[in-house]
Amino acid sequence: MIALTIAQLAHAVRGEARPTAGDTPQTLVSGAVDTDSRLIGPGDIFVAKPGEATDGHLFVGAAAAAGAALAIVERPVEAAVSQVVVPDAVAALADLAREVVKRARDAAAVDATGLKVVGITGSNGKTTTKNLLARILEGDGETVAPKASFNNEVGAPLTMLRVTERTRFLVSEFGASAPGEIARLAGLVDPDVGIVLMVGMAHAGGFGGIEATFHAKSELVRAIRPGGLAILNADDARVAAMAPIAAEKAAGVRWFGRGPAATDVRADDVAVTASGTSFVVTADGATLPVRLRVLGEHHVMNALAAIAAATALGVSLADAVARLETVEIAERWRMQPLGSDRVRIINDAYNASPDSMAAALRTLAQITGPGERTVAVLGAMSELGEYAEEEHDRVGLLAVRLGIQRIVVVGTEARRMYLEAVAQGSWDNEAVFFETADDAFEYLRGELRDGDRVLVKSSNSAGLRFLGDRLGESFS
Repeated sequence: MIALTIAQLAHAVRGEARPTAGDTPQTLVSGAVDTDSRLIGPGDIFVAKPGEATDGHLFVGAAAAAGAALAIVERPVEAAVSQVVVPDAVAALADLAREVVKRARDAAAVDATGLKVVGITGSNGKTTTKNLLARILEGDGETVAPKASFNNEVGAPLTMLRVTERTRFLVSEFGASAPGEIARLAGLVDPDVGIVLMVGMAHAGGFGGIEATFHAKSELVRAIRPGGLAILNADDARVAAMAPIAAEKAAGVRWFGRGPAATDVRADDVAVTASGTSFVVTADGATLPVRLRVLGEHHVMNALAAIAAATALGVSLADAVARLETVEIAERWRMQPLGSDRVRIINDAYNASPDSMAAALRTLAQITGPGERTVAVLGAMSELGEYAEEEHDRVGLLAVRLGIQRIVVVGTEARRMYLEAVAQGSWDNEAVFFETADDAFEYLRGELRDGDRVLVKSSNSAGLRFLGDRLGESFS
């Protein structure tokens, strides 16, 4: 974090400074900031966030013992560490992030170009795009990007607080389950560049439908600073409809996609294999072949978004492509290859929506060759609200229509996938249902054979990512 005095930090978070003996309001703090006391080291800042399961105030002493320089608390705690007392620790985290990013922007020591902030949102693909873009940008200067999917009211500010005076690029991922959340998070940094990937059914239950989802995702475009740039998916009609919003913000628009409306960055000649996806990218008139090692045709759009942002920020197309081609997986539990040549496991069970479920199933069908068998291990999709039954039915229907040869449905909340698959003709044990992942594992351990290509796909809450790991170990 950029160095602040305790007094400056207290002012930024609207709190009361209470230095310990040995510190004064002018004592500088500049360590890492975290809400997990186990991650605190010498000189770091601990934020005592109350939680559903426990209370961060119980761990202020542990943070002090680990060498914390400061604790942000909602009430004073008996511990040998300076404290700043605030009304709301999560709000203080956001306020501190806003102050740190502002100071980084104002700093003159960033290659004379200043800090550039990129915000990413969309119903699917945020984390993959974030990772691809970070890989490209880090070749041009210090780049800060979220760990895993740090994209909520706690994770996004924690990422922002890793910025220093030397940081050239901050890539922020903005997720949300209700209207207004993206506006609050993006409003902390006023992005120079905002990427909107797609508007789909993910979190539709929380938003209240697809149109409400559109308005929520468009909050990122509204947050772009005047003179900034909106990078929009030309193939998604709802995303394309955000162009007038960008114009209201005096922001330019850069289009990416696979269709003719993608006038700035476009992919052609897409080919999908078990080892990755190849395509030809055209960006601003220049053309290059790309060999993306990340599995799945749907990741072509994420790569295009990353290229569109990177080239807008001054990276050459050749450098952007070369760096993209070094990425092996999007993230753990996202189209992650496991197992062996005999039985290949694709563990994609960190998150799921109707769109990502369909994309993963299509990838399974595309990469399975003659003499190989397709096996889909499917769990529930969360946060769909009133759309849950219909969307789970659609997944069962799609699996049958794609000719998936074994459909293994796990968990009561996903059972409709199994019932729909059976109704569509997957009889004679082509489709099976298990209530628990342990039962599914025992079945699969005896059922899988050489030549099987296995997809494990569900929302995080279903826990099938651990089943995917177990299968990967068993067949490695």
